Amino acid sequence: MFDYKRFALAQISSITLRYLPFADAASETVPLSRLLRLSLFQVTVGMTLVLLVGTLNRVMIVELDVSATLVAVMLALPLLFAPFRALIGFKSDTHRSALGLRRLPYIWKGTMLQFGGFAIMPFALLVLSGFDQAATAPRWIGQSAAALSFLLVGAGVHIVQTVGLALATDLVPEEDQPKVVGLMYVMLLVGMIVSAFIFGALLEHYSPGRLISVIQGTAVVTIALNLLAMWKQEPRDRVRGMTPQPVHSFSASWSRLMRQDGMVRLLVIIALGTAGFGMADVLMEPYGGQVLQMTVAQTTRLTVVLALGSLIGFTLASRWLGRGMRPMTVAFLGALVGVPAFWLVIGSAFIMSVPALVVAIVMAGFGAGLFGHGTLTSVMRAAPRDQIGLSLGAWGAVQTTAAGLAIAAGGVIRDVILLAPQGGQQPASAYVPVFMLEDALLLLAVVLTLPLLRNRAQAARVAPPPPSLIPQEVDLPGQS
Repeated sequence: MFDYKRFALAQISSITLRYLPFADAASETVPLSRLLRLSLFQVTVGMTLVLLVGTLNRVMIVELDVSATLVAVMLALPLLFAPFRALIGFKSDTHRSALGLRRLPYIWKGTMLQFGGFAIMPFALLVLSGFDQAATAPRWIGQSAAALSFLLVGAGVHIVQTVGLALATDLVPEEDQPKVVGLMYVMLLVGMIVSAFIFGALLEHYSPGRLISVIQGTAVVTIALNLLAMWKQEPRDRVRGMTPQPVHSFSASWSRLMRQDGMVRLLVIIALGTAGFGMADVLMEPYGGQVLQMTVAQTTRLTVVLALGSLIGFTLASRWLGRGMRPMTVAFLGALVGVPAFWLVIGSAFIMSVPALVVAIVMAGFGAGLFGHGTLTSVMRAAPRDQIGLSLGAWGAVQTTAAGLAIAAGGVIRDVILLAPQGGQQPASAYVPVFMLEDALLLLAVVLTLPLLRNRAQAARVAPPPPSLIPQEVDLPGQS
């Protein structure tokens, strides 16, 4: 008798392996369902980023009438924790506990920091805005409480993402790590896209009570999804828990990581490329509105378009890396795609073409996806196996800090040009220098990547053959 159920499952499995480049990272010990469940921590990170940078950014300035400068300071506070990602990764590499766990305790601590920040945030924002029923509270209480809430949420995001990625790479062999990283960042983008639509629908008719409900609901969903992601993911190592090993200091471990061939140059490339792709993140929507006369709805969709481009980039990067392409080649191609993308952004203002801007943003997102995946995989492969957490933390610290500083610099450049005597005559004149600086940073990243590509190509040519191909001396019959 024909087994229709088994046939259907086989067809679904073949489709999954064909169209999801990370699906073949699964195995009998780490099935795809387990990897997808673990990736839920990236969904909560994406949800948090959209809430902070997108939704609350607009609500605080427009509905709550908070100073734009104060909002910028609040949103920049999470960056204060970004340099500590390397330390968090190192701690999760060397953590010893009686239960034999090292990654999960840090993911749990990060989740609780997120939850605590979200618990404080809505009421702090209402006090900060001078809301009628909170007008009796001193203004400094609202400012300090809001600052604390943003700092807690940002610290929690950095901890959860750094250690969560380290745990994901622990579960699979080295050759499957690029596919797992691709899955994790695809889920981050999915979380950002879905939550952007949900937050927009929930806050379409704004009220202070609705704002409180949305933020508190985000806190509950975050802790629920992170608990589900952590459940039975990290195997317990009782030997490690019972017999603690000597642990090197952070400075010694950092020095060891930096001595790896090309690591310092790689981190510089990451900083330049990330700044190049991210400098105009908060300027793209104002650019579309002021220069190309796009509506609010149209400019809002640009964020989704950028995320879809990044999604395509991560997906193709996972496929290419899985087929043996070198990570730095992928990163090089990503930076190379970004250069014409920003020239097309500039050109869209001269031809007044919204479709040209959309195509340019898709290209920029695609290049950023390739560059991010390629550099992250390069950092992981350049690090020793026992320093995966530290290497991921170093990548995250450099990337986040570079992105934050670049965004701030882009905003300052735009405002300075607008305040200049002739700055406001042409709307595009305040934005074009920012896009040109992004192109220069990406070109510099391309130039610095070339020596790494040449060195590794030469290393591959002179590498010794695998042991299986080396002739072995054997004793023939009759030889003593």
